Amino acid sequence: MFTIVKIGGNVIDDPAALRTFLADFARLPEPKALVHGGGKLATRMAASLGLETRMIDGRRVTDGAMLDIAVMVYAGLTNKRIVAALAALGQRAVGLCGADAGVIRSVRRSPEPVDYGFVGDIGAGDVDAHFLQALTSSGVTPVLCAITHDGAGQLLNTNADSVASAVAKAVAALVPTTLVFCFEKLGVLRDTDDASSVIPTIDRAAFERLKAEGIIAAGMIPKISGALDAVDQGVERVIIKHANDLLVPHSGTTIS
Repeated sequence: MFTIVKIGGNVIDDPAALRTFLADFARLPEPKALVHGGGKLATRMAASLGLETRMIDGRRVTDGAMLDIAVMVYAGLTNKRIVAALAALGQRAVGLCGADAGVIRSVRRSPEPVDYGFVGDIGAGDVDAHFLQALTSSGVTPVLCAITHDGAGQLLNTNADSVASAVAKAVAALVPTTLVFCFEKLGVLRDTDDASSVIPTIDRAAFERLKAEGIIAAGMIPKISGALDAVDQGVERVIIKHANDLLVPHSGTTIS
């Protein structure tokens, strides 16, 4: 089983939580890959340079200056810190953005109806799963950040959940694959004020019902939508769980 784990920004922002998570990730059996975004460091870095961060519906607007920040933080500082931490845990990890070996291509999102700037969307066939499998077959763990490219020299900022789902779908065409989204909650919650109100399973019908009820909203909508698409396209298991529970069986929310 090839396991792809996506780690959320709030865990990346917490050094102690990240250390605990990476120690657990290191114990996962091979083959595996890690996908990450950048957390709040890009926002802080932009502010230190006098750049305003603009968000629309929870998504970062990436103009030219913000793209430079995102590349420096996601593909640079955050990625290499994670790779170095995994090396200290005895892991042979390699940090990649989508342009490295052309592993993940994307298309710049249309400016209509909302112009998000240099933001990329990944299509079918845009992930080189054979390259990822070759790395893991040689004992190397890919650590993928949320920067992709268009194949014509342009880097693009891409939602990390979308990267994880796209990678999982591509790898699933070659080998049985599990996709795990790890973040700071125990799973998808029925009541955000009750940390224990985890919804154990969500299928497409339940997803539509929970959206209509307002229980699933904002950033959880694209996360679960992408997870359902991954299941539809051959990913065997998709789980949303707490980063501390990576190695805990039967925890979190299973997407089916």
